[in-house]
Amino acid sequence: MKRRILLIDDETFLLKVLLVRLKHWGFDALGAENGPDGFLIIRQNKPDLIILDKEMPGMNGEDVVRLVRRDPSLKQIPIIMISADVENIEACAKACGIAHYLTKPCEPEDLLEMIQMQFAQSEHRENT
Repeated sequence: MKRRILLIDDETFLLKVLLVRLKHWGFDALGAENGPDGFLIIRQNKPDLIILDKEMPGMNGEDVVRLVRRDPSLKQIPIIMISADVENIEACAKACGIAHYLTKPCEPEDLLEMIQMQFAQSEHRENT
């Protein structure tokens, strides 16, 4: 069964490019251009992984993470945060309890490696 990944990013072009890339890599990829739509998709589809932008208008990535972590049925979903905010992404990710983050622009291979690492860690936790 294909792993389902939700990508939330307000940069439409980047969102479309990464969704194509995720599908090419064999994932079931969903996308949202803002936090509220993304959270609705999370609740409806319970993806295996969430990749989200830190900086979005309205409901930003941090807000989405807080909502996910408060919901017992969603809080175990791994999250990768991405941002062009090179100086603050690490501190933000740590404050949100996210171990994995990437700065924009990121190389597709780096994203794939991080996705694979997240899934490997999830499988390890499930088997122990």
